[in-house]
Amino acid sequence: MLVPVADEGLGKHPVGNVSRPGRTLPADIDDQRSPEDVLATVLGFAPSLSVEYVTLHRAPGRTLAAPAVAPEDQPPFTAATMDGFAVVADDGSPWREILADQMAGHVIDVQVTPGTAVRITTGAPIPPGANAVVPVEDTEISEEHVIIEGEPARSGQYIRPTGADARRGDVLVPAGSLLGPAELGLVASVGLVPVPVSRLPRVTIISTGDELVEPGTAPRPGQIRDSNRFSLLAAALAEGADVRWVGHAPDDAAPLGSLLRDRISADDIVITSGGVSMGERDLVKALLPGLATVHLRRVAMKPGKPFTFATATVPDPGGGHRTTLIFGLPGNPVSALAGFELFIRPAIATMLGRVDWERPRVRVTLGQAIPSGDRTDYPRAVVSVHPDGSLTAVTTGGQGSSRLASWLGANALLVLPPRDRAYEAGERVEALLLAVPRQVA
Repeated sequence: MLVPVADEGLGKHPVGNVSRPGRTLPADIDDQRSPEDVLATVLGFAPSLSVEYVTLHRAPGRTLAAPAVAPEDQPPFTAATMDGFAVVADDGSPWREILADQMAGHVIDVQVTPGTAVRITTGAPIPPGANAVVPVEDTEISEEHVIIEGEPARSGQYIRPTGADARRGDVLVPAGSLLGPAELGLVASVGLVPVPVSRLPRVTIISTGDELVEPGTAPRPGQIRDSNRFSLLAAALAEGADVRWVGHAPDDAAPLGSLLRDRISADDIVITSGGVSMGERDLVKALLPGLATVHLRRVAMKPGKPFTFATATVPDPGGGHRTTLIFGLPGNPVSALAGFELFIRPAIATMLGRVDWERPRVRVTLGQAIPSGDRTDYPRAVVSVHPDGSLTAVTTGGQGSSRLASWLGANALLVLPPRDRAYEAGERVEALLLAVPRQVA
């Protein structure tokens, strides 16, 4: 359920039982941490989510929490893979008497011998004595007989043996798999119902700043329309989050603190945008030490250097306690999305227990020169694959942290470590693929 702040009655939130650590912060909290160090810190605190059971109809897109194991050989019987006639392969006569019809889902008590055949449908059990299937298009019917045309049948042709797809005890879909069409079909095929899945992480998204107005409102001088919470909403939903609350909070310490305390108590992840830099009105940065344990506040990356990560221990309605992750993202839209992609997306995947969630990393040849600096840069780029298999990359235009359009069409983030000279056209660098490379004819 998505509820705008205006409908929640900002400033009237009940104070939850969030643990209140002391305000003493680590001495190195404002040090610039490497992106790799920040990710390791975040994932080290990401808790595993509980398991729930859903129907097959509600399982698409969810994360499987237990392996789907074959309870028996699949198929459990030798079956036809074509509509046709089950025969004895080494019978040289083209004429066969049709004894019966063997349909899928049934078993008939008929023995196939030389000179005989059984009409059979795809998926039906092979009757005793038969060791080949002749496709119906290679036959002709004459009264109660079938005439086999063309090449003689070969033993085993168009037959799927018992256990050809899987043996009893085989893991068909490992735990942590995202349930797409094939995965869900295999889960259904082994009778794993109801389906054990990881509970969806409950997420709050809060944008801050008195300069922000609703998208449907005409901004007055000094104001802009709020876009971050909607970009972050789309990003969170794409990763399987259960976004429970999304809205805008003004730069007012009392109601903002009450809102944060309430949402930290209610949800697994709280994401804020804005209020984490160095200004007097950066209230999220000022409020969090009284609500949670703050682990870091700066990351050596561009865009997105102001990045706060904190955790809070809160009572779990089911008993005991759980950990809430709090992410303070910068207000610039590109910086916010970069922080989500590099740190929050991996946290969600880890909490869900997903396997194979990491983005592919490839080597690409730069099509242009790109300046370097003192932080790891993540320019938005388009990676293309050429007929010879080589990969090239060009940026998506201006890379300012306020230019959200730089994400449009981007299928990669370039990974440019800091150094004292520019990256030159023709140089090979690493790229983090967000989507498949563009084909170049």
